[in-house]
Order: sequence, then structure tokens, then C-alpha cells
Amino acid sequence: MARTQGSHSGITGPRISDAALRLFAQHGYAAVSMRQIAREVGVQAGALYNYTPDKQSLLFRLMESHMTELLASWRDLPSDGGALSQLEAFTRFHIRFHMRRPDAVFIAYMELRNLSPDNFTAIESLRREYETALEVILKQGVSDGVFVVPDTKIATLAVIAMLNGVNTWYRSGGRLSLDEVETTYWEMVRRAMVS
Repeated sequence: MARTQGSHSGITGPRISDAALRLFAQHGYAAVSMRQIAREVGVQAGALYNYTPDKQSLLFRLMESHMTELLASWRDLPSDGGALSQLEAFTRFHIRFHMRRPDAVFIAYMELRNLSPDNFTAIESLRREYETALEVILKQGVSDGVFVVPDTKIATLAVIAMLNGVNTWYRSGGRLSLDEVETTYWEMVRRAMVS
């Protein structure tokens, strides 16, 4: 169905995505209906289908957008220096990027189980690309004799899991600043990798 003349697709589309992101993060994908999303945006439920074919497509787009932005932002950083400085850059980047997007991070990790098989495969491919960026740094560090890592794949998954944990407990205005948290986590990652 075509949108009516004067509709605001450039405004409504992003509002639908924002509402879905908030609701999925608060209540879980399975518990949120298209009707709830429409109510949050202030449109009729049927109007949502002018912007998305279904709730699954909405979830996929949110996850894909998060992963694409994550990868692009990482690629935009300078990759100067050796493996140790690149590992520090990755650690600090991961924490900072994810702290600014708590709802997107929650959905990206907790709602994988609700993706259709094809959508899961596409998101998993983007996740592997990001994991590979870290694993390349670890392999380079091992090759250079800087890191002692018996299995770079396991180390990659362990580091990312540890860094993701910051989102579950850190609150602005708490005992530590985000800079202090980054530095503390970097020190833990460094000690785990360096001989």
C-alpha cells in the first residue's frame, strides 16, 4: 500500500525503529506486539506495514544497523602501532561504543534466539567479522612474541564477553568514571595477553 500524500516517512520510519528498540529492550521481542509499537509511535497498527513487512524484519534491521555501525566505526579508527596498542584501542573502543547504545547492545546479544534462520545467519556473519578484527590483533601479537595466547579464538570470545559485561553494571555518576573503567579493563585485558 502506498503512503498517502503528505506522509512523513523520513520521520515516522526512524520513530518506529526507535520505539521498537526501546520496547524490545524493555520487554523482550516476544512480548512486544506491532500494536504496542504503533501506539508508542502514535500511528494506527496497519500504518506500520508501510514501513516494515513484519516484526521479524524490524528486529533484523535493528540488529543489522547496530552491527554495521559497530564495524564501520571500528574501521574508521586509525590502526597505527603494534598489536599491543591496537588491542588497547579495541578495548577502549568497544566499551565506549557500547556504553552509548545500551538498548541496541542488549538486543544484539539477547534477541539472537528470536531471529529466523536466514536472519540469524546474516547477523552471525557480521558478528564474526567483528570478532575476526580482534582475533587478527591477537594473532599478530602472538606472531610478534608480545602475547602469550594458546587459542586466539577462545581469547577473542573471552575478551568480548568481558567487555560486554560493562553494560550490565556501569552507571554514569558511580564510583568510577567511564575513563577509569576503560583503563581498568584495559589493564585486565593486557595482563591476560602479555607474557
